[in-house]
Amino acid sequence: MDAAPSPPPLAVVAAEAGVSVPTVSKVLNSRPDVAEATRARVTGVLARHGYAVRPSGSRRTGFVDLRMLDLDASWAEAVVRGAARAASRLGADLVVTVDPDAESCGSWVRHVLARGTDGLVSVVGVPDAGARADLGRAGVPLVVVDPRRPVEAGVLAVGATNFRGGLDATAHLVSLGHRRIATITGPQEQDDAVARLAGYRTALIQAGLPVDDDLIRTGDYGVDGGFRAASLLLRLDDPPTAVFAGSDDAALGVLRAAREHGVRVPRDLSVVGFDDLPVTPWLDPPLTTVRQPLAEMGDAAVTLVHRAREGTRGPAHLELATRLVVRESTAPPAG
Repeated sequence: MDAAPSPPPLAVVAAEAGVSVPTVSKVLNSRPDVAEATRARVTGVLARHGYAVRPSGSRRTGFVDLRMLDLDASWAEAVVRGAARAASRLGADLVVTVDPDAESCGSWVRHVLARGTDGLVSVVGVPDAGARADLGRAGVPLVVVDPRRPVEAGVLAVGATNFRGGLDATAHLVSLGHRRIATITGPQEQDDAVARLAGYRTALIQAGLPVDDDLIRTGDYGVDGGFRAASLLLRLDDPPTAVFAGSDDAALGVLRAAREHGVRVPRDLSVVGFDDLPVTPWLDPPLTTVRQPLAEMGDAAVTLVHRAREGTRGPAHLELATRLVVRESTAPPAG
């Protein structure tokens, strides 16, 4: 029996399809950077000549890509540390990209797919529908950590119980006897900040306390934002006796503002943060805060990428538990 004839060179396919040889190669290897109409035409010609398009998801690279907005904040370092730990455990190399634009994930996705990767972890930023479609065609999994906005069904995401954390922080202050409790939130276009604020409001309502809009200040999770917001709160005719800050960095700003206004913590003002960064036990006074499992979130994201790559089904949206850590920055109100 005669052997089946070999497929013709890619140059023949390219000429018949009216494209270049590199374009044929991209289609053959399921590269995403080809227009859909061109891909369909080339795929048809390849099939007629006995070529089978290779799913790119089958090619292992040993890389997991992680995208951060910045590495300046302590919480970012914790997420990367957890992701690196998981990558090492799974025998992969973690490639970290820093890009301050939360919304421009598409170019990163296309670059990474062109180079090759076993999976992507995007911290905060959610790639657009086109970029996610490219990932789906390539068979490359994506996990979003702490997404800024709700993700669509089927998008893998890892977050924390932000509502519960805000509730626990505020309920702790209520239990100490505080009645004028302020909060300094994160950006309200972010889901985590909205959830923490909702937890704050719920704790006050459950305690039968009014929700006073004068005591709610929108911040940016940064030290400067916490300082500015706290300075305004402390200038009120009836200032708060306690502040729940939406991040530990914002709480650092609150502590600085309190010192500059001659307000003693916790005697005159109780302060609660959110994150439990490594520095918080070393502050003066040590900071009561809500522990957000940041390193565990990074670890879980890379683990989900690995499981998705191996075809193991898991939860589409994983929420890790927060926990209140009580230290010396909170106390009952004086007098």
